[in-house]
Amino acid sequence: MKKALYLLPVSMIMACASVQAQQAQKANIDSLELVVQISQDQLKLGKLQNMIDQRNTNKENAVVDAQNSASDNVRAAERLDADPNNKKLARDANNKAGDAKSDAGKSRKQSRRLDDLNKEIMDLKTKIALAQAKLSIYYPTPQPTPLTMPAPQNDSTQHP
Repeated sequence: MKKALYLLPVSMIMACASVQAQQAQKANIDSLELVVQISQDQLKLGKLQNMIDQRNTNKENAVVDAQNSASDNVRAAERLDADPNNKKLARDANNKAGDAKSDAGKSRKQSRRLDDLNKEIMDLKTKIALAQAKLSIYYPTPQPTPLTMPAPQNDSTQHP
């Protein structure tokens, strides 16, 4: 009976230690998963940010093409206005109008793609920030201690 009284507290301590170890191990696994997720997201973010320049260039080129096509369309319409019965000019004006419409659509598409890329980057930055906030639960960052500068001391040496 006395052995049971001694073994009962020891077994309770062992059980508590085992539960705490399991919780610590689960926290360690969770924190590692967060670190992996943050790393993957940061890699993806870098790739997306590298695409911004190309998408900007594509958008600018599409805008220039749309403006040029619209100008060509205006010139073709003016030529047709001068000679409305000329079938060749009518066909040319019709083709230029189709080109202008197509290029305007391409320009809108490139603009949308750039906007979507910027939105995806912002969403990814938010996701990374949230994951880092969750990670800070497992690894709190120490508060920086302010540095104090020593008070200047008067120089007591005599200089000639």
